[in-house]
Amino acid sequence: MILNTKLSKTLLSTLLAVSGFAAQSAEKVTVQLKWLPQAQFAGYYVAQAKGYYKDAGLDVTIKAGGPDISPVQVIAGKGADVVVNWMPDALAAREAGVPLVNIAQVFNQSGLMLTCKKASGVATSKDLKGKTLGVWYGGNEYPFLNWMAKLGLKPDTDIKILKQGFNVDPLLQNQAACISTMIYNEYWQVVDAGVKESDLITFFYEKEGVASLEDGLYVLESNLKDPAFVARMAKFLKASFKGWNDAVKNPAEAAKIVVKADTSGSANEKVQKRQMENVAKLITTASTSKMGYLEPTAYERTVKVLLSSGSSPVIKKDPGKAAYSHAVWDASTK
Repeated sequence: MILNTKLSKTLLSTLLAVSGFAAQSAEKVTVQLKWLPQAQFAGYYVAQAKGYYKDAGLDVTIKAGGPDISPVQVIAGKGADVVVNWMPDALAAREAGVPLVNIAQVFNQSGLMLTCKKASGVATSKDLKGKTLGVWYGGNEYPFLNWMAKLGLKPDTDIKILKQGFNVDPLLQNQAACISTMIYNEYWQVVDAGVKESDLITFFYEKEGVASLEDGLYVLESNLKDPAFVARMAKFLKASFKGWNDAVKNPAEAAKIVVKADTSGSANEKVQKRQMENVAKLITTASTSKMGYLEPTAYERTVKVLLSSGSSPVIKKDPGKAAYSHAVWDASTK
């Protein structure tokens, strides 16, 4: 006798379950971003939207960041398995007792720079003396302080530091000659506000030799002792890298996905597409076998910058190789 289709499927599922062949439920992974939904994190949103995480057997939750959200506090409180963070903040947290370990470095170039109005009298770095300079704090000030130390300019003596909020008002309102900007975000806010690019001069920290590594992926050191966690994170990395490669190749598609992910409705495709095009410049390893690999020399350079950031270095001692691990990255490439 032939069973009806519905009964046949039920019977088959029961037999498979009894035989131990039932599909396992997806493994959960929660990732905490450093900021609000934008193309800076496009790879993760693309991987989720295009089913790369699902195909890897993962159920990924992407938690947006914001001005009042600290990735370090979130992961320390077990609110995430992995966080996106800048290395200065991660190493400072490690020294303070939250043992973060870098498992992948998505951005291998820095997008941080000082943007100045030429009208303020700044043409070269020598002209910074006597000027008011907008600087982001909360861990973002260390490359700047290291650069000033290299130039021999002392805060409050040779330059005046304006603790800058996450906006470009100080430059637009002429409260500062220069402000901190990212190549993919605030710089374009200045341009969109009506300032011509020809009226601006920029100093890339990367070119000044004081750049520190930015968006990387960090986990708690204790979790790396668990083989199951390492395997789960390897799946996460592999799927995320696939999403990043797609985002770099197709900024327009990535922009649409990011805008859809922004529940506040503040993001728009034009801005996010431009942001993604600039973010792509910071991921020179995209679509190569080195995607996401943390180069030890880049890590050591960042540590050196942080140890010599003027009179108040962000870290007091070199954390050595304990602050990063290639174990998860290696597993993701197999």
